[in-house]
Amino acid sequence: MSETNLTAALLDPILQRDPARPRVTYYDDASGERIELSALTLANWAAKTANLLRDEFGLLPGARVSVLLPAHWQSAAVLLGCWWTGAEVLLTAADDADLALVTAEGLDEVADLPEVAVLSLDAFGRPADNLPVGVTDYATSVRVHGDQFRPDAAAAGAPALDGLTVAEVLADARESAAAQGFSADDRVLSTTGWSNTRELTDGLLAVLAAGASLVQVANPDEQRSERRVASEKVTRVRAG
Repeated sequence: MSETNLTAALLDPILQRDPARPRVTYYDDASGERIELSALTLANWAAKTANLLRDEFGLLPGARVSVLLPAHWQSAAVLLGCWWTGAEVLLTAADDADLALVTAEGLDEVADLPEVAVLSLDAFGRPADNLPVGVTDYATSVRVHGDQFRPDAAAAGAPALDGLTVAEVLADARESAAAQGFSADDRVLSTTGWSNTRELTDGLLAVLAAGASLVQVANPDEQRSERRVASEKVTRVRAG
């Protein structure tokens, strides 16, 4: 397994071990939404995203992409898609980013960037409404792209996340997984965001690096917590 590509390093082991096992289960207690993605489905969404970024935006290894999204299953696909292309993910609205992926609420932060795609994060894939001219709707554009992706070769030591290399991100994720006691048999429930490198590493990347699966809850209703732990067979709980 090559560790010059972060997505391949994270997904290949779990795809080989059990592609049908749930890897990301997303709840929004405010809307009642529940979405479950197997490793294969997550990889397919990541591949669609990577194809979108390369074919429509022309991104090549070394591109810089601002990702300003909440902890959400679509955000996981976007992040993995970016890394599959060999891009560096920035969790801020960097002035020199080649592309930004945001919700409609974040448009003002990235108004000066050359390319912007907006995610509605709608459970049924509905597009974002009333987007400015020149802004791409992710939901409309991504669905036409293929669910397989062959990455271009990226330079060893290239940055992957806020200046950290692939090797550094993987090392941090594995260290975090060990510190949190994650194993490949775990179902990890989390209510934390992914707004900075530490949160993203501890809340998502550590779970994938361990080969575990994630139950991510937005707008958590504490009255549902105990029942959810039982129904989802949760073995580890991360506090929000």
